[in-house]
Amino acid sequence: MAHISGIDRSQTLLFPEAIDDYVGPDNPVRFIDAFVDGLDLAAAGFARVAPEKTGRPGYAPGDLLKLYIYGYLNRVRSSRRLEAECHRNVEVIWLLRTLKPDFKTIADFRADNRKAFRAVFRQFVVLCRKLDLFGRELLGVDGTRIKAVNNKDRNYTKNSLEKFIKNVDERLDEYLKRLDEGDVTESGTGGSRTKNLAEKIEALRAKRERYKDLLAGLEASGEDQISLTDPDSRAMAKHTKVAVGYNVQIAVDAKNKLIVEQEVTNQVLDMGLLTQTAGAARETLEVEKIDVVADRGYFKIEDIEACEKAGMTPHVPKPQRGYAARNGLFRKDEFRYDAEKDAYICPAGQVLATRYESRQRDLKRFNYCNRAACLACPLKSRCTTDWRKVSRLENEAVLDRVAERLKARPEILNTRREIVEHPFGTIKQWMNQGAFLMKGLEKVRAEFSLTALVYNLRRALNILGIEVLMKAVRA
Repeated sequence: MAHISGIDRSQTLLFPEAIDDYVGPDNPVRFIDAFVDGLDLAAAGFARVAPEKTGRPGYAPGDLLKLYIYGYLNRVRSSRRLEAECHRNVEVIWLLRTLKPDFKTIADFRADNRKAFRAVFRQFVVLCRKLDLFGRELLGVDGTRIKAVNNKDRNYTKNSLEKFIKNVDERLDEYLKRLDEGDVTESGTGGSRTKNLAEKIEALRAKRERYKDLLAGLEASGEDQISLTDPDSRAMAKHTKVAVGYNVQIAVDAKNKLIVEQEVTNQVLDMGLLTQTAGAARETLEVEKIDVVADRGYFKIEDIEACEKAGMTPHVPKPQRGYAARNGLFRKDEFRYDAEKDAYICPAGQVLATRYESRQRDLKRFNYCNRAACLACPLKSRCTTDWRKVSRLENEAVLDRVAERLKARPEILNTRREIVEHPFGTIKQWMNQGAFLMKGLEKVRAEFSLTALVYNLRRALNILGIEVLMKAVRA
């Protein structure tokens, strides 16, 4: 039996007469086309929406935006690869009506309109809200680190630069000493070793000057580190497995795991970013009250208090820090606070009522103790080496409320993982976006706005289907 064979390449074929016939009615490119056509691109901040009266005609921003959304939806982010798709991909040919912009035009569009992509992301979030895709009851907030276009060897801190300069000085001293002492064999080698040493010394001196200039620039800027390839990128915490990159923050609605708010920052830690991220999401969802859950990396009393004042109910577990936690002694959360007595009850049942006032940053701090009870306590070896003090900030009632909420709803922490890990897993694995392509915080923000938009688009297509989405944009 013969194999299935193709047709002769020189044979004349009867292809469809219209390009539209190649794109089925359920193809996502039809929604991309309708969605972008329904946007107010000028209000979003795109440049050159109205064509100039003179000069060479340019490409319409809507067409290039469609190309980028299609590219990110199909894991094609490079401007050169997008240019190639314009020549060979039937869906792109349909979407752009046979337009074939070059790669530089495509790349410049993303760079020149970097602030406008965020507005497009929010417009799609509004559409999802109208389609009732958000539960608007619980938000999961989390951050992840994504690699920047900057190698770790091109990132320096004040300590690392001082260490490099010290090492260079030590090597210079060693070379100069060897150069001064000379070598008895030099006469037989024509002075080649002395010449090599002189070249090494000169190279080290040049390197030392570069380090000194970098250190001076770092001290003048007031920053704690400097990156040479991408100046806005920062060295991330070691446990993140990303040497130099950006911190991506998202707020995800629990109902369908759709991203409501996203932001890219070069702040290394998540601490202090809870209200900023969740607050913007609450406004977008247009709700007065909403529950917010985050991991212990967001545990900061000022931020949690601000979250409550902004109309959100935070659920953030307390990290086990401090001397007692490190040494296996009774933790602070094992001491019960009695609000009526304004005192702590220790694990041995003793009352710590003596109070001393101090300050921690801009807050009053009160230290509670009972020295006499500690000295005679049978559990002293499990609590302290001398006598125990328990501190409490003036607004620590906020943390007491958080602890009570978590005690009542312990399952909410597992729910958080289900909510926020889905977007990050999809973005890094399925969309293959473990690293940014662009340099600079604003350009990186534009890049991730496209990523978040396309993640939501893919989710909406899977949940509702293209027919429902098409009706929504045409309404």
